[in-house]
Amino acid sequence: MYKAYKFRIYPNTEQEIALAKSFGCCRWFWNYSLNLCQETYKATGKGLTRNYIQGLLPSLKKAYEWL
Repeated sequence: MYKAYKFRIYPNTEQEIALAKSFGCCRWFWNYSLNLCQETYKATGKGLTRNYIQGLLPSLKKAYEWL
């Protein structure tokens, strides 16, 4: 038997803005990582590891201040 919980949040305007920024950053990093994996696979025939991709995040945060 599976159980599921659903939660509904009611953020105020300030929280909505913060959530939109966070989701935007997550979406950008996901697309960046996906493109990097695809290009690497096309070039070498090998994929990238999860640790390698996560290791890129600190340097990307320095390069992109909004991230």
